[in-house]
Amino acid sequence: MDERHVNPMPPAPPGMSSSSNHGSAASPGRRTVPEVVASKGVRRLVMVTAVDEPSARWCDRAGVDLILVGDSLAMAALGRPDTLSVSLPEMIHHTRAVVAGAGRALVVADMPFGSYQVSVGEAVRSACRLLAQGGAQAVKLEGHRPQEVAAIAAAGIPVVAHLGLTPQSLHRLGGYRVQAREAKAALALVRHARELEEAGAFLLVLEAVPAEVARAATVAVGIPTIGIGAGPHCDGQVLVFADLLGLSDDPVPRFVRRYESLGQRITEAVAAFASDVRSGAYPAPAESYPTPDGLAEVLARWTEEP
Repeated sequence: MDERHVNPMPPAPPGMSSSSNHGSAASPGRRTVPEVVASKGVRRLVMVTAVDEPSARWCDRAGVDLILVGDSLAMAALGRPDTLSVSLPEMIHHTRAVVAGAGRALVVADMPFGSYQVSVGEAVRSACRLLAQGGAQAVKLEGHRPQEVAAIAAAGIPVVAHLGLTPQSLHRLGGYRVQAREAKAALALVRHARELEEAGAFLLVLEAVPAEVARAATVAVGIPTIGIGAGPHCDGQVLVFADLLGLSDDPVPRFVRRYESLGQRITEAVAAFASDVRSGAYPAPAESYPTPDGLAEVLARWTEEP
């Protein structure tokens, strides 16, 4: 999709700019970290992933609270088998595009594999790049890493923590498996949630854990929790843009709910276009620019000359 539209763009909701380039930190009405934290126990948060300006723009207009530039874009947008190969420069590139389309939602950028595991200092540098070069308002990193969270937060960068299934650790975990199914692991997850909150995380993603484990972690911390495959007791939910719109192929994880079948509709639309081109039905006269009076005769004489 190209952002250079021939037809006018649909009007933005009240209080939002209709420009596609409205993602600066000074945008009026942008969600803030204190507002997100204050939502705990008051209202449920909505987070959706996005990978480019158009997907961010439409999610933003739908009124989501947070947009995650997830490293899942490696699979959802780049056709890779897992999240491990996406690089920090690629995440910065996609984050800049998302920020350009999001004027209201708080944009969180995933810290990709290798950008924070080497050292605490490297984690802070990577987080700084995602804000300074990508324009993100917060970063997310996977696993129980209170030292890294504390250091990044001390640098003035809002941090989202992530427990449960951590896809960057899929080889250690033995694949994409539900986590914290035994009592010891469940209690450890709750303890880790508290420690990450104490380290300075303002939000916690819980992925692929039993619903009661997510409930216990949500009760145990004073920051909001965002669930993905973690049941209904979290303070909010997140889904991948391609999954909820039917742009990804089956099978999808158990927790995915398809809200549209855009993949099938896109295929049908492109097939109809191809059929019209091959039959000569497209473009019609109304879709062609008219020829000025007399120009056809001039062109005909020119082509007839030897």
